[in-house]
Amino acid sequence: MRVAVLNDVHAMPWALEAVLAQLDADADAIVFGGDFLGGPCPRETLEIVRSLDATLIRGNAERDVDDWDSSLLDADEVAWLAALPMAAELDGVLYCHATPTSDLLCTTAVTEDAEILRMFGGVTGTVVIGHTHHQFDRRVGDLRVVNAGSVGMAYEGEVAAFWALVDGGEPEHRRTPIDVEMAVAGIRASGWPTGDEFIAENLRIAVTREEAIAYMESMPR
Repeated sequence: MRVAVLNDVHAMPWALEAVLAQLDADADAIVFGGDFLGGPCPRETLEIVRSLDATLIRGNAERDVDDWDSSLLDADEVAWLAALPMAAELDGVLYCHATPTSDLLCTTAVTEDAEILRMFGGVTGTVVIGHTHHQFDRRVGDLRVVNAGSVGMAYEGEVAAFWALVDGGEPEHRRTPIDVEMAVAGIRASGWPTGDEFIAENLRIAVTREEAIAYMESMPR
């Protein structure tokens, strides 16, 4: 089975559409690993996500919908989002947002092995996650934790959409260029209150892996 893993879209439909256009026609499944909301265009993004025959996993942005998203979505949609599962297994691979039991714990490329084992609580095999917005592949004993990256808010030192293709249980990191000026124009047209800040900090420049990792590793677990 070939599974496209599209995590942390953060309501950036332009980035999502770029990735969908690049997907191989013979991909068997799509997994959205949480935080497809939490950005400028929740309505448009949710319409795309729900139009696909995809497996949806709840991230913290779906569990705790912010005021902007709530103002643009119906109450029944907000309730439906909150009820999404925290994890799903396809073809022997476990998919979740942060860990199978938490949508907030941060695993990075440099997290200590002991911390990873503690956070994943005895889980073994391959687990594909998101949440920390940078790609990595960590092996700790019988556990393999792979971050697919972020489609809409990548912390990779490059403005692009980052995702993963899991082919026969083996994850492969992928990257898709996006039309930055289209995204900038779309965000400005959306009226998103934090749009100008996002454009300046995530589209006009690129957050580096090192900056993101240092910040997340400083947070309490």
